[in-house]
Amino acid sequence: MRALFTSILLSVAVMGTYAQPHETILLNATVIDGTGGAPQPHTAIVIRGGKIANITRGKIRPAADVIQIDCSDKYIMPEIIDCHTHVGNLKGTSTSSDNYSSGNVRRQLLHFQDYGVGAILSMGTEQPLGVAIRDSSRNGLIPGATMFSAIYGFGVKGAMPPEGMGMTHIYRPTTPEEATRQVQELVAFRPDVIKMWVDDFYGQFSKDQIMKPEIYAAIIKEAHKHNIRVASHLYHISDAYKLVEAGVDAMAHSIRDAVVDDFLLAEIKKRNITYIPTLSLDEFAYAYEDSPGWLDDPFFRNSLEPGVFEMITSPAYRDRISKSTVTPQEKTALDVALKNLLRLYRAGIPVVLGTDAGASPIRAQGFSEHMEMELMVKAGLTPLEAITVATGNGAKFLHIDNTRGTLQPGKKADLIVLDKNPLEDIRNTRTISAVWKDGIKVSGGPIGH
Repeated sequence: MRALFTSILLSVAVMGTYAQPHETILLNATVIDGTGGAPQPHTAIVIRGGKIANITRGKIRPAADVIQIDCSDKYIMPEIIDCHTHVGNLKGTSTSSDNYSSGNVRRQLLHFQDYGVGAILSMGTEQPLGVAIRDSSRNGLIPGATMFSAIYGFGVKGAMPPEGMGMTHIYRPTTPEEATRQVQELVAFRPDVIKMWVDDFYGQFSKDQIMKPEIYAAIIKEAHKHNIRVASHLYHISDAYKLVEAGVDAMAHSIRDAVVDDFLLAEIKKRNITYIPTLSLDEFAYAYEDSPGWLDDPFFRNSLEPGVFEMITSPAYRDRISKSTVTPQEKTALDVALKNLLRLYRAGIPVVLGTDAGASPIRAQGFSEHMEMELMVKAGLTPLEAITVATGNGAKFLHIDNTRGTLQPGKKADLIVLDKNPLEDIRNTRTISAVWKDGIKVSGGPIGH
């Protein structure tokens, strides 16, 4: 009886936690809706049943039990969608498969949510229990950012991606036939995309250790038979040429060794390939050689795992970065990546936000998404364009744009309330005062508003 009584109490508590008023109205805000349209000042968002019922500047006749919240001088935008992350393996200053647990993944989903990230695509580094977590998250059974996943990615034996970084459940086929069988096995887990690694990791691996074209062609061919898209980790323009020809659906990083020429640009556009630039990955690779302006910002500090701040500010770490033979290449890589992003974006190629956050302790989950938008603006996009890439475009890529990604009637009331105008300074996306999910305020942001 005691167990039954406890169960009833817990059920009542949970129902109370998620109970919704009949109607909530956010009044007098400036709405940036994620469609790319102009901001809407002095606007009200009417929320009913967890969805947006209306967005209007006209008079409103509220229901009897309506809750009205004055958002004067506030800016409201959709939650951010990160289409290239990793969860579970990061804990403290390490990334390891030993860190992967249900508790760790769920903790990180809540962390993303505090930073206004409403959905993530985890790119192919799950452990077996990650499949159930992904399904529970997508069905709304656990709180935090909604998790999408490539489940288990495809790499090369003894090469990319390094097992030492926690990437242990990776398919590493040696023949096209083996690759085909492994895709067929993966299909049973219903991956949202399939992820491949095609890279030499800054020359760490030889040409013989890069995934061969006949293998990734087999992966793409079999995936397409099952209507699953394929995204590839890449770096070199020479690999991009071959991947485009093989039918890849998304480039999961920037091309960073050369500016994209007109022929490749036209092919990428013709084939409607999505570009996920992950600019912040390249910035973080060397940023801590000095003291970046955001180093002591609480919004950044609170995004870090325990011990990481001490690690990245230590003289030993900074000395290692300054002496690394790869650091000059990483700086050049970011410069090329910025140029390629602008070139592809202006050509009308689909661009979505991705960060590779969580694959390394120095790429902070939550902060990276805001850094990514700042770098997009540095590349030449307007703040409004960067926000659209980070919200509406990501929803389209994940095929969830019928329910989220933009603030429009009929869609989920998933939104971020900001204290300052991000269209004047994109860094103002960091002034989060509230995060709403399904019409309920679920967070006051990461720094204790």
